Amino acid sequence: MNVYVRELVSSLSQSGLDCTTFTRADREGLPAEVLIEPNHRVVHIEAGPHHLPKEALPEVSDKFCAGVLTWMEAHGLPDLIHGNYWLSGVVGHHLKHVLDVPFVSTFHTLARVKAEGGDPEPMWRDRAEAEIIQCSDAICVSCEEEELQFRRLYGDPHGRIEIIAPGVEHALFAPGAQSGARDAIGFPPDRPLLLFVGRIQPLKGPDLAIRALAELNRPDVQLAIVGGASGHDGDDHAEDAHALVDELGLHDQVHWIAPQPHHILSSWYRAADVVIVPSRSESFGLVALEAAACGIPVVASAVGGLLSLVDDGSTGFLIDGRNPADYAKAVATILDDPTMQAAMRSAAVERARRYTWSAAAAHLRSLYEQIAVGPLVSCEDP
Repeated sequence: MNVYVRELVSSLSQSGLDCTTFTRADREGLPAEVLIEPNHRVVHIEAGPHHLPKEALPEVSDKFCAGVLTWMEAHGLPDLIHGNYWLSGVVGHHLKHVLDVPFVSTFHTLARVKAEGGDPEPMWRDRAEAEIIQCSDAICVSCEEEELQFRRLYGDPHGRIEIIAPGVEHALFAPGAQSGARDAIGFPPDRPLLLFVGRIQPLKGPDLAIRALAELNRPDVQLAIVGGASGHDGDDHAEDAHALVDELGLHDQVHWIAPQPHHILSSWYRAADVVIVPSRSESFGLVALEAAACGIPVVASAVGGLLSLVDDGSTGFLIDGRNPADYAKAVATILDDPTMQAAMRSAAVERARRYTWSAAAAHLRSLYEQIAVGPLVSCEDP
């Protein structure tokens, strides 16, 4: 989500739109404002203790909202508010009523979607999201599959739903020599590399990636897991994943890599032979898109936005269900057929070219302009 907001707002600002991103100050010493580029500033709002777990953020949303409003009153009121994630949606919903301006929501994840994937959220989050949905003038989703899922779980909203497909920075995520990438990350050139990128939590399925490696039954194949613990139970999930590796006797094949800066992550993609994305749910699947842009075949679960990113049998494989053997079979098919792997690499790059941040920004700016001239959705609308 951080990548999404940063890249999309950057493209909006480059189109001439004046953009301000508000975020909570989460550590000491942050400047009050940072000019990222012309037309785009980031404002750090002091709201509660700096070091707060994600679960405690709802408790400081009122303080954050008050800080945002104070800044706006001093520097100029916005023409439109766009909330990313439900916590920002709570703040944006309140500001809409105070300022009487259009309000756009992008949720990225939703409580009911996570619950269907076996990762339930508290009921108060579900209620908050329902209120945000009811009053949003527009709701942005990433693909047709996400729109269909949204309407199935929440019905038709009062405002409009708009598909804004994210992009990828092609100057950064592009094909390159695997040997050079292996040198850059310090990985040997003679071992097949399976790559998982994501948070260590049930929703992203790192356990399934580990079990798929076990099903391969090939000591030469290595699995790099790039990511860290997340959320209140994050450390517990990480411990479970490490314990699973020990239980399956894979400690010589699994490599735990701390979260990487975005520009370094591209080297990990290019170093890989296959990227595995076994998420229980996925609104879009930026990892799959970035991997494709680097020319790497993807084996992914057949859910959400991954259905629109992976062309089954052409740029990788989509897997129904959660059987590790099915994922292992798909990985082995790619590893054992260099001709297929080369064809998938080329097809993946071509597929990824459809997605650019400039196109996403142009679409989003058009949406802003349309809702700015129409009547605002009301929470009381039928």
